[in-house]
Amino acid sequence: MEKQFIVRTIFCNFATDLCTIFFGFLSSEPPDIAYKIPPLAVNENQCKSEIKHKMSTNNSAQPLDIEVALTKSEKFINTYKKPLLIGFVAIIVIVLAWFGGNRWMTNREDAAQAQIALGEKYFAAGQFDLALKGDTANTGKDAFKGYVAIAKEYSFTDAANAAHLYAGICYYRQGDVKKAIEHLEAFSPKDDTTISANGIAALASCYATDGQLDKAVDTFKKAAKHADNAALSPIFLIQAAQILESQNKKEDAHNIYTDIKKNYPTSQYCNVNDNNGVVIGAEIDKYIERTK
Repeated sequence: MEKQFIVRTIFCNFATDLCTIFFGFLSSEPPDIAYKIPPLAVNENQCKSEIKHKMSTNNSAQPLDIEVALTKSEKFINTYKKPLLIGFVAIIVIVLAWFGGNRWMTNREDAAQAQIALGEKYFAAGQFDLALKGDTANTGKDAFKGYVAIAKEYSFTDAANAAHLYAGICYYRQGDVKKAIEHLEAFSPKDDTTISANGIAALASCYATDGQLDKAVDTFKKAAKHADNAALSPIFLIQAAQILESQNKKEDAHNIYTDIKKNYPTSQYCNVNDNNGVVIGAEIDKYIERTK
C-alpha cells in the first residue's frame, strides 16, 4: 500500500508539472492548479518513515484528504488529456515535417543540379534555343528539360536560381531583351564575387539595350560593388561611366574615372604601358582628361 501511494504521488507530481508547463506555452497565464503535492523525500526509506509518522500522528481523516487530493490531480489530467495529446502530436508532426521537408529539398536540389549540368553543353555550343527549351529529341534518362523549365519546376533551389541566370543570358544572346530582363531580375546574387557580379552586370547590359539608361548605370555600379576587386569592378564602372558620357553627364562620368584610378590602381586601366621604350600613359588618364 505504501509503495502504491509513493508511485501515485510521483505520477501525479510529474503529470501536474507537465500540464503546468504545457499550458504555460498555450497562454500567458497557466491554469490554476488547485493542489500540488509537496516534493518527495530524498529516498524511499525516508519517504516511508515520513508517511508512517504522519499516518500515526494525524487523525483518521488525513488518508482520506490525501486520497481526495490525488483524485483531484488525476481528474485534472483527465480534463486536459485532449489538449496534451494534441500538443504532443503537433510536436511530432513538426519534427517529422522538418526532417521530411529537408530531405525533399535535398533531393530536388540534386535533381536540378543534374539538369543544369546536362544543359551546359548546349549553352557552351551556342545552342540557346535548346538550352532554353530543352532537347525534345532525347527522351531518355538524361533528357534535358531546358533552363526555363528548371527554373519553374525546381523553384526555391540554388539550381533554379542558376537556371534563371543561364536563361537570361540565352535570351539576351537571342535578342529577346524583355525575357532576358525577366529572368535576370529573378536571379538572386550570392556571396561570390565572380558569377553573381557578372549576373548583375548582364542585367545592367540588358537595361542599357532596352534604353533604361539610368537603371543600367545604377546596376553596373551595383555589380562593381558586389565584385569589389581590381579585375572586374573597373570594367563595370567604366561601362557605367560611358553611359553617363552618352547622356552628356560628363561630371558624373569624370568622378567614376577618378574613383577607378584611386581605388583600383593595380587594374588594367591604371597600368602605365611601355611600347618600344616609349612610355604610354594609363588608359584611365585618357578618360579622366576627356571628361574634364
